[in-house]
Formats: sequence, C-alpha cells, structure tokens
Amino acid sequence: MPSARSLAPHPQLDEYYADERARRRLLDRLFDRSAADYDRINRWMSFGSGESYRKEVLQRTGLRPGMRVLDVATGTGPVARAEVEIVGRDGVVALDPSMGMLLQARGAVGVPVVRALGEALPWRSGSFDFLSMGYALRHVADLDAAFAEYHRVLRPGGVVVLLEIARPTSRLAYLWLRFYLGRVIPWVTRWRTGNRDAETVMRYFWDTIDRCVPASDILRALAEAGFESPTRTLTFGTLAEYTARRGDAA
Repeated sequence: MPSARSLAPHPQLDEYYADERARRRLLDRLFDRSAADYDRINRWMSFGSGESYRKEVLQRTGLRPGMRVLDVATGTGPVARAEVEIVGRDGVVALDPSMGMLLQARGAVGVPVVRALGEALPWRSGSFDFLSMGYALRHVADLDAAFAEYHRVLRPGGVVVLLEIARPTSRLAYLWLRFYLGRVIPWVTRWRTGNRDAETVMRYFWDTIDRCVPASDILRALAEAGFESPTRTLTFGTLAEYTARRGDAA
C-alpha cells in the first residue's frame, strides 16, 4: 500500500519562495518564460550528448515497440522525442504543468500533450506500460504522492524510469559540478539568451540538485509506493537512473 507520509524532494528554498503556493507560481513563471530557450540551454549543458544518452537508457530499461508510454514533466520533450524513435508517435503521451513547455513539446515532438501535475495524473489505473521522468523529480511537491500515482497508472509489469542529476560524492567532482552548473551555465544562459528567467531556472536547477534528498530516500519512497526492486544506476558519477517495476499481480 502507498505511504500516507509526505516527502518533499528538497527543503524549502527560502531564497526563491516562501511556501508551496509561491513555489508553484515561481516554477510556472520560470518554465513558461524560459521554454523557448530551454532546448538550446540543455544542448550547451550536455555538450550535445543528451539525446543519445536518453535513448540508450530507455532501451536498456525495457522500452520496446508496441508499448504505451507516459512522459511526466516532459518540458520541451527531449525524453518524449527519444521515446517516439522507439515506439512511434501513437505510443507516447507527454505531460507537464507548464503551458509554455507543452507548446514547445507539441511543436517539436508531435505527440498528445496534457497540462497536469505528476502528483495528480488524469488517467485511469493501468493505462501505461512505461513511465518516464527526465530531470524533474526535484520539481514535484511530494515524491510519495507522485510515486503512488506513477504506480497507479502503470499496468502490472510496467516500468518507471526517472532520470536525474545526482550530487557527486567526490569532493573534487562536487566542486566542479557546483562551479559548472551553479555558475558557468547560468552565466552562459544569460549571455547567449538575454533571458533572466532562463538564467534563474539554471541557478534553481543546481540549488535543487545540491539540496535534493538522498538516493536512499527516493528508493524507499518507490518501494513504499508499491514498486518492486527499485534501483539506482550512476553514469559518470552524476547521471542517475532510478528504475522500478510494478508487480505482475493486479
């Protein structure tokens, strides 16, 4: 049975917002206003390697033609684009709370898009074979509520894959990532786009990574939501993949 507790992905960030309502307003504004520049920023940040990495992870974790897929917090649709290459447009649905992001995703990916929160999915139980979330786990209000919903909408045997950036355990790697994501990328974003909101998104991106709950809490929340064998895989010490499966029993 899903847990009745509430698990925020990080503590309240007082430098950005005062309460949950203000957090939601902030994210809606920032993502709406940075949507047009978001794909370019991601390409700079990943040195253009993100597309091949996302597709490889999806295939390795079991995405196959014929599956029905939900991409939660799709943003501009980079994960959904990789999913379309594997299952085709008819098999993918994308969801995001930001209308600006959804407009970009609809134009770039061409799949059905829905405006909603990951904690309140507007589908019947057992609607999907595969559920993905790319680098947005830190932006939900409650991991327990979100994971319970992910479990509910997956069919028995369905797979959830959560891509994230993890805080490195190595001191040197941590200092490098803090400098790169916390300083360089916001500066490059401001310089190349002139978009202050996009710059703030990038600073917020790092601050949520830096203060995200431990991986053990995320894995425990997946298990308490009813998922079997939740695991985390690290690539290059900072690219994290959380995967789990809904049990075969209905």
